Amino acid sequence: MHILVTNDDGVHAPGLAALADAMRPLGRVTILAPDHNWSGGGHVKTLHRPLRVLETTLRDGTPALMSDGAPSDCVALAMLGRVAEKIDLVVSGINPHGNLGHDVTYSGTVTAAMEAVIAGVPGLAFSLDGNDATKEWDYVTAAGYARRIVEKAIAQGLSKDLLLNVNVPCRPAAEIRGIRVTRLGLRVYRDRLDERRDPRGAPYYWIGGDYPTGVPDAGTDFEALRDGYVSVTPLQLDLTCHSMAERLRGWEEN
Repeated sequence: MHILVTNDDGVHAPGLAALADAMRPLGRVTILAPDHNWSGGGHVKTLHRPLRVLETTLRDGTPALMSDGAPSDCVALAMLGRVAEKIDLVVSGINPHGNLGHDVTYSGTVTAAMEAVIAGVPGLAFSLDGNDATKEWDYVTAAGYARRIVEKAIAQGLSKDLLLNVNVPCRPAAEIRGIRVTRLGLRVYRDRLDERRDPRGAPYYWIGGDYPTGVPDAGTDFEALRDGYVSVTPLQLDLTCHSMAERLRGWEEN
């Protein structure tokens, strides 16, 4: 089993090191991740400039590769030949802050796993659900759950269509109650626009706001995390609304 580890926080982020360490008992690990933070970058494919890949070393001495591209670029680079040996599985993370509900469309962590699925390789994204007030990020506990979930996925048989979005509660290990399979919930954003002026008087903008919340409806990722469970949400890349497609059949013309 050859496992590619990536993230969206940068190759030297502590969550990536913890995830890579957790994967080593399961197979050979290769790391290819961005050289800087791409949080919120979404699903990117860089086509209009060259991409560079350099060698680096993590704090624990682990060799790694880093690119100036996005997380999805890193996966594409590896799959298209920058990494010579065939990749069997892609794991992304461990992201500080959860990726819940609509976050999956923004998250570089999740869209790196999506890129793997597009290439025909299973992808799993791992996040630790803290917030801006979190002071202790327990990546070791989150990595332990990552290993258990990957082991379960391998034992069941990996599907090339498999995309799992996993969120671990940011709380002591003894307070985590188990694992729940969930659906995406409703993320509530509180974004606002901050307009400022540069020294020449021209306007520029920051998009910010308060930390988002979510609606903990039954069966959702938000409910699972609220109740102290690890949330595992299976995702598919087919975004077709099949029920609406049937309703629109009458629009068809010969």
